[in-house]
Amino acid sequence: MEHNIWIYLLVMAAVSYLIRMTPLALIRREITNKLLRSFLFYVPYATLAVMTFPAIMEATQEPAAGLCALIAGILLAWKGCSLFQVAVFCCAVAFIVELLLVFF
Repeated sequence: MEHNIWIYLLVMAAVSYLIRMTPLALIRREITNKLLRSFLFYVPYATLAVMTFPAIMEATQEPAAGLCALIAGILLAWKGCSLFQVAVFCCAVAFIVELLLVFF
């Protein structure tokens, strides 16, 4: 049985298109339900967290370094630092903790 990659790509494209276009086609007026609006407001943040947090913990050889960088990033973001500052500081923290854990 020969597999044709173009069929897989077309099915994948069709499914992706339908998932994205169905809400636009079905919902033509403003959403007034407070619960649904609240849910939709937090979806991007939850999705980003689900994709980011495991990657932070697995990006380093030692999970402790990732955890220290995560805590440092949360504290800096809480204090109002920019995304660039948080990212640079988190990288530095992860690097330093990794060095300390390797040498000790």
